Amino acid sequence: MAAVLACGGEGVAALSHSSAAALFKIGTEDRSSIEVTRLAPGPIRIPGVRVHRCPRLGAGWYGLYEGIPVTSPVQTLIDLATRYERGPMERAINEADKLGLVRTDALRRALDDHGGEPGVGRLRAILDRRTFAYTRSELERVFIPLARQAGLPKPRTSVYLNGHEVDFHFPDQGLVVETDGLTYHRTPAQQAKDAERDQDHTAAGLTPLRFTHGQIKYEPERVVRILRAAGVDRAAPRRLFA
Repeated sequence: MAAVLACGGEGVAALSHSSAAALFKIGTEDRSSIEVTRLAPGPIRIPGVRVHRCPRLGAGWYGLYEGIPVTSPVQTLIDLATRYERGPMERAINEADKLGLVRTDALRRALDDHGGEPGVGRLRAILDRRTFAYTRSELERVFIPLARQAGLPKPRTSVYLNGHEVDFHFPDQGLVVETDGLTYHRTPAQQAKDAERDQDHTAAGLTPLRFTHGQIKYEPERVVRILRAAGVDRAAPRRLFA
């Protein structure tokens, strides 16, 4: 709070970057200095404070958290994305969602109001990998060739097994593949339903696998590797006699 007051106080300055992330409990603070964003264009030097000058920020760029002016969760994540790669950003986004600071789908929409700001492009790319969704026909067109690369036969699609509709079923391998689109924010009810589906399939002697649409689009090599390990090695033995 002292650093914010020294930089101009509420409305002019706010805790930001790693210091804001630490306050929100979505990241680790840079202990070498306290970071503050200041709207005023003039330079200012304060020992122990790293001042970021941003003369132009949109409405709602800051708020009060535990009584301290701090950049909004959206602005904080944008600022963090200027310095961190995908792994740390994934963790920060997950924590912000879990703590109720900003839902990931709302975060993705909010980026449209921050065009041109450093960090927005990287953050958008990270979110798009998680929120990407195929249509049903696109999914089948893209996934089935990956299954063939993994050495699997053509699956049954959109069939009912154990009381649930499944996306792909490989009968000879005893393998069920479910795919999730827009799954970055899953409600507890959705998570419980997914768990029940997987449990029912497992109890029936099947192997359930779950991939996101983003994995199928952006990480096809991983999808093929998992399918090969889970499917080809589990092929049902051929019967020599009826």
